[in-house]
Amino acid sequence: MLLDAELMVDALRAEGIDFFTGVPCSGLTSLINAASNLGDGYYIGATQEGEAAAIAAGAALAGRGTAVLSQNSELGNLVNPLTSMNLPSRIGTLMFITWRGRPGMKDEPQHDVMGRITLDLLCLMGVETQILSLDQTVAHAQISEAASAIRANRVVRALVTPAAVFDDVQLRPSHPKAVRATVSRDVRRGGVLPSRFDAIKSIRRGLPERAAIVATTGKTARELFTLEDREQHFYMVGAMGSASGVGLGIALNWRDPVVVLDGDGAALMHLGTLATIGAHAPGNLIHVVLDNGVHDSTGGQKTVSDAMSFCGVASACGYATATRVDSVDDLAVTVGELCECSGPHLVCVSIRPGSISKLGRPTVTPADVATRFGEFLQCATTEIGTDIALGTA
Repeated sequence: MLLDAELMVDALRAEGIDFFTGVPCSGLTSLINAASNLGDGYYIGATQEGEAAAIAAGAALAGRGTAVLSQNSELGNLVNPLTSMNLPSRIGTLMFITWRGRPGMKDEPQHDVMGRITLDLLCLMGVETQILSLDQTVAHAQISEAASAIRANRVVRALVTPAAVFDDVQLRPSHPKAVRATVSRDVRRGGVLPSRFDAIKSIRRGLPERAAIVATTGKTARELFTLEDREQHFYMVGAMGSASGVGLGIALNWRDPVVVLDGDGAALMHLGTLATIGAHAPGNLIHVVLDNGVHDSTGGQKTVSDAMSFCGVASACGYATATRVDSVDDLAVTVGELCECSGPHLVCVSIRPGSISKLGRPTVTPADVATRFGEFLQCATTEIGTDIALGTA
């Protein structure tokens, strides 16, 4: 017996789950194809499973019901964002996880270990899990029950999918996206580099009141909180490298400016997300990389940012603009100008290592930060209409 993938997608949409992201697995081909065939704004292909979790988290904060699709062999890539972002922040999502290497089933040797521990690993993380039924009616009931739990309690639920359970759904042809030229600017002055705190203060000065800010984990989030705690700030307290994915998920489902405050070490960790951002090209996203060449939050160990160019990577990935600055005055002006221009935009800010003294930590719990941030986004989304919810803005 095979499940009708298109009916499964219909069942998910009936429960309010209409934003899909993940990395393809042969066991999920038809489900991904059925979601992709809905059109733009429904399925976002990620470069890595942790990136998919981050994108889904951003979309969930903006009010979308989300599903992450992944092979169980890549659960390792999901452990960090799930345990240090979704679960402590109570950002709910439904996961479809294929079960490669299932005990008693012949499979490739690389799936043996994860196949044995898949259910135990999900349980250990506190993710309530069911094996997806091969009966269409029962499978729809499982979706309904999981969706109700996610809505009510903001939990992560998983449906583990046995191999080859979906009927064949062909992917409809799509037009290739045109590669656009990036406007690159270097406005460095060569003086004394600003501190990260002064750079963040300058960015805040250049932004409109309605802008949302996602700050990467570590001292960046802590300095933003110390500067000013606001409902439109989302402090990443974990999931290093995931801020840009969260920002993308928000920007695809919101209209006002979304600013990601990234660090060079964090941006390097998920460099593939720049390609996903460039491909989907949200016009309201400003991706700021605060580059001091070190892992400042862990003692100042060097990164490799001095051997590469973030602006060069952004240009190659299709960002609309890529700008390098090293003064707070130029930074404030640049950010203000970019808020008026269609993006996505990359701004790489050269800063000096170190942090302010008496650096605070967010006193609001991760779950409360997510609650008020989501309410801020969703209130604004309601005010501007439903086209955002379909990814058409």
